[in-house]
Amino acid sequence: MSIEIKFILFQLVIIIPFILGSFFKRQFRNPSDVAQKIVRANLIFVEPLVVIWSIWGLALTPGLLLLPLAGLILVIGGGIIGYATVTFTSLKEKSRATYLISSSLANHGFTMGGFLCYIFGGFNGLGMSSIFLVYFMPYIFVVIFPFAGFISRKKGFSLDMLKKLFISRQNMPLYATGLALTLHLFHIPRPAVAFPMDVILMVSISMYYITLGLNFTFSDIKALRSEYLFLALGKFIALPALTWAALYFIELDPDIESVIMLQSFMPAAIYSVLSSILYDLDIRLASGLFVVNTFIFLLLVLPVLFLLKGVLFF
Repeated sequence: MSIEIKFILFQLVIIIPFILGSFFKRQFRNPSDVAQKIVRANLIFVEPLVVIWSIWGLALTPGLLLLPLAGLILVIGGGIIGYATVTFTSLKEKSRATYLISSSLANHGFTMGGFLCYIFGGFNGLGMSSIFLVYFMPYIFVVIFPFAGFISRKKGFSLDMLKKLFISRQNMPLYATGLALTLHLFHIPRPAVAFPMDVILMVSISMYYITLGLNFTFSDIKALRSEYLFLALGKFIALPALTWAALYFIELDPDIESVIMLQSFMPAAIYSVLSSILYDLDIRLASGLFVVNTFIFLLLVLPVLFLLKGVLFF
């Protein structure tokens, strides 16, 4: 399959489900509840298959241990850039915290970064992106949620909450990572059978963007806000530039560098919206930042990444 066809398919599996979700939203009495069920089904039944198959077939090397560290550095770097730019906005308290969380979290998972690693790097790229993503859940539970809870001053963060967050069916992708690594540890080979990875990935992405359409309200972005511009400048220019500069002076395996470089361009993550919902922050701002950031990525940044294939990565 040519890179041009892959580019078109990637756009379609995001835009069409989003439009369908927006269209069918009015057909449901509680579209948010329907969206939650779709997300849970994706996390429990679909994403674990992708994680196990991609990591299981990966040739593990010591250098791959750098990938979760790189992921952690990227989200911390995004948060620092957000902290530097938030001073140029008029945001206060909860809105300020919402912007900082959106600046930090990036869509490194299968709905964006992981899928692009697969498109550009095949199974090898997808497997490395799965390992890269290991940082994500601990960072969410140990840093983002406590920060959001502290700002909201309405919901405390307890050890019991931490236990419930880690021990949950929604964490199946995280458990699948552990299972795949265990299979590697015991030298159990992956079966030499055809696996419909393209289809499964597209189903997973479509499910997520249907839920976005079900939850999204256009009034959330009816006004062009300076925060949208600052977030885009930080995520699509400042952070990738700093990442490229760092990798220029650090010698790593080219494929590992490719995954890190590609992931440095990713837009805001859906967990930035989820954090605002859970801790009563600025939900409308979080939704607007996520949607506008994602569309800027799809319309402007993504075509550039396809043009840079072979120059910056893979």
